[in-house]
Amino acid sequence: MADPQQVLAQRVHDAIVASFGPDYADADPLIRASSFADFQANVALPLGKRLGRPPREVAAELAGRLDVADMCAEPVVSGPGFINFTLRDDWIAAQASRMLEDPRLGLEPAARPLTVVVEYSSPNLAKEMHVGHLRTTIVGDAIARVLDFAGHRVIRDNHVGDWGTQFGMLIEYLHDVGEDSPEAALQRTDPNGFYQAARRKFDSDPGFAERSRKRVVDLQGGDPDTLRLWQEYIDLSKDYLHRIYGRLRVTLTDADIRGESFYNDMLADTVAILEAEGLAVYSDGALCAFPPGFTGREGRPLPLIIRKSDGGYNYATTDLATIRYRVDELHCDRAIYVVGSDQTLHFQMVFAVARQAGWIPEGVVFEHAKIGLVLGPDGNRLRTRSGDNVQLTDLLAEAVERARGILGEVDAAVRFGPAELDEVAEAIGIGAVKYADLSTARDSAYVFDWDRMISFRGNTGPYLQYATARIRSIFRRAGSDADPDIRGSRVAVAAGPERALALKLLGFGAVVTAVGEAAEPHRLCAYLFDVASLFTTFYEECPVLKAEPAELRASRLALCALTLRVLTEGLGLLGVPVPERM
Repeated sequence: MADPQQVLAQRVHDAIVASFGPDYADADPLIRASSFADFQANVALPLGKRLGRPPREVAAELAGRLDVADMCAEPVVSGPGFINFTLRDDWIAAQASRMLEDPRLGLEPAARPLTVVVEYSSPNLAKEMHVGHLRTTIVGDAIARVLDFAGHRVIRDNHVGDWGTQFGMLIEYLHDVGEDSPEAALQRTDPNGFYQAARRKFDSDPGFAERSRKRVVDLQGGDPDTLRLWQEYIDLSKDYLHRIYGRLRVTLTDADIRGESFYNDMLADTVAILEAEGLAVYSDGALCAFPPGFTGREGRPLPLIIRKSDGGYNYATTDLATIRYRVDELHCDRAIYVVGSDQTLHFQMVFAVARQAGWIPEGVVFEHAKIGLVLGPDGNRLRTRSGDNVQLTDLLAEAVERARGILGEVDAAVRFGPAELDEVAEAIGIGAVKYADLSTARDSAYVFDWDRMISFRGNTGPYLQYATARIRSIFRRAGSDADPDIRGSRVAVAAGPERALALKLLGFGAVVTAVGEAAEPHRLCAYLFDVASLFTTFYEECPVLKAEPAELRASRLALCALTLRVLTEGLGLLGVPVPERM
């Protein structure tokens, strides 16, 4: 089977070469959806400029060269030089039938599989995760899932904050209060409370602050007692992550954790290399790199501090060591940093220094997949009424309770047993939160709106989940399994809604490829919403179980099955759970 947009692009490319020679083989066919046909090629406009000929004349010549009779009606030139294509119904039906047989739903394996590091989630282990960690966690997980499915070797990397001043502070505070004290017990029951108590003392007691900084030196130097207390804290934090990731259905495991501590032994060498190569110099007592093109106030070169004046290392040092490890040890071709947009300048400077040092070879891509803020109804960063960050555990619990309330409104207790009701509410609540986030362009901020995200209308998780449940109910009423295997069935296109749905389904593979290339899961959300919307129209206008003759009924059931597979696979790539009944 084939995505029509990709097939048309290849056919137009061949016509360009046949008409104007290989010098023009680099011209983008510019295949776009059209309101006057199925697709249009806009290449004649830029090509006309290169050739010095009227675009409409160029379009006419290309149309005469195009070999598309097997899939399209005769191409039509319109406007200033658009070439319009209307696909044949039998071609659409044949491709959809082949797609139904394909376990990869038309997604061609990557022509050149890459080793891709996806850094995401990366919470600070000193504290509980809050709503600000939600986006980096679920967007990164969706990117990793998509790249996996596309055939790349994906290395998930949870670059947790497990080192530095905050841990010196926590360990010193534990040392002060005693490991068996009620205050120490807060590490298990209220880690934020323990952190805040330590922070208050750090801010108000200069002696404690100085001891905390000394404790960091002990930690970095490998002091056994300090390392023991640090490891206990890390183990408690991992248990917490297991619960959060499990509820979010995120694919990160302990094996994916490479925290700041992992790179501790590489820091001195990293700094020494930069200093030896003249890429790092002293400025106000600190060792700094000054990558070209970065300036601060009054046009002065902007420093990237890689060793502080007290001899300590910082985030930039660790990030530079991390780049060396990912290139030299993991042999990555691409590294995607799913991190908040407020770190944009930091990563630009770190990547620039690494390229200066030759640590990022030509052809290896390091990119910052910027993540926007989650906002409250007032347009500011989402916080509790007291001004604190919203804890992720509280937010997820509320999502499930709200989902349960909506299910209760439609007498769900009658339709589900208690255990199934719990499962469905969990799937809807968690799915709603994840989908609301994923459906927003990752670099854009969005307002956290319970009423919108839990709704069964519009571009929401519950709407898409309900579409899959509706299709499964069709098969149950037909006497088939709720997740049917109807290989050998053929899709036919007999009505407009059938055609529109089948044509949209054929684009699944191309969309998944584009999502992986751009690291933008919201594109997949938009596609799945279009599929679900077109299915709703098809369901309302084209009888399925009452269709006559039997061949038409079988064809429409096959189209339902293909739609279910695309929606289920697509939501799975987003990490959104799909309940069988709703």
